[in-house]
Amino acid sequence: MNELVIAQIGKEALRTALMVAGPALLVSLVVGLMISVFQVVTSLQDQTIAFVPKVIAVMLVVAFSFPWMMQTMVHFTTRMFTEFNTIVRQLS
Repeated sequence: MNELVIAQIGKEALRTALMVAGPALLVSLVVGLMISVFQVVTSLQDQTIAFVPKVIAVMLVVAFSFPWMMQTMVHFTTRMFTEFNTIVRQLS
């Protein structure tokens, strides 16, 4: 029973982390792929060409999705603190 509770908490923590980081990582992947294709087509191999657009795109995504990210993290944290006594009882 102890391992199951700990595994479930870990699973929920990883799911929350992926949900929060997912949009920024996905945008970074798509922008990086587009920049790479552009670099191959134009034969430009400067590293700043790939870095700056990705940073700007990720910053914009984080800025727009920040309220949702905070709501998701606060919900997870609140649930962990409110269920703390139940979890400790199940572990002992």
